[in-house]
Amino acid sequence: MNIVVPMKQVPDLVEELEIDSSGKDLDREWLKNKVNEFDDHALEEALLLKEESGATVTAIALDGDDIDKVLFAAAAKGADKLVKVTGIDGAVSSHEAASVLAEAIKGLGADVVMTGVQAVDDRDGQLAVLLAHKLGFAHVSVVTGVAPEGDKLTVSKEYGGGVIAEFEVTTPVVLGIQAARQTPRYVPVARVRQAMKKSSVDEVAASGTGTDTGSVVNRMFKPEGGGNAEMIEGSAEDQAAKIVEILTQKGVK
Repeated sequence: MNIVVPMKQVPDLVEELEIDSSGKDLDREWLKNKVNEFDDHALEEALLLKEESGATVTAIALDGDDIDKVLFAAAAKGADKLVKVTGIDGAVSSHEAASVLAEAIKGLGADVVMTGVQAVDDRDGQLAVLLAHKLGFAHVSVVTGVAPEGDKLTVSKEYGGGVIAEFEVTTPVVLGIQAARQTPRYVPVARVRQAMKKSSVDEVAASGTGTDTGSVVNRMFKPEGGGNAEMIEGSAEDQAAKIVEILTQKGVK
């Protein structure tokens, strides 16, 4: 089984984010990025399947600043092959990313594509289903677990209210991973450096570009401060009494 995992970097929301002069994007000059959390879970789920069934894991990413580090970190965790799609920057819409990634994935002989179910900067969370459409694969999203069953997979999908359903799927399939069965593994910097020496990144020229579908950003705004916070001080008893007083004034019984 060949599993392909698309990886991307997203803005680190812990940082102070600023809007650029156009008013339509973040100021990315000093912006700190990190691996998309959901892609990290997709990679972990793929590595678990590798350990359980001997699958091969390929990490793929669109070109961008420091994207090689993301791929080498994937290798340090256990990915067997690294692929970088050149000629297009990773900061594109999910529609364009899906078009480019699909063309690259077609040449990799993928049985399963595992991608994060969403990212903090894609606005629609549709990469998985778009990839499935362009590849002609089956699709299941909001996945919280994958188990091999012979030549099929048993996939756990989460619905609203915490309801979990199980689906039996045949490959090829695209899975939008919500959470891996365990916390994504950590690798120290030393192992990433070792991977840089031992692993190589295959480069594939981008094709399938030119899509103009999807949402368009007309203007971005920073959140306005509400100014309604009240800090309650004093002992625990004083704070509790004040909270009761405030709730009573607001009609809470």
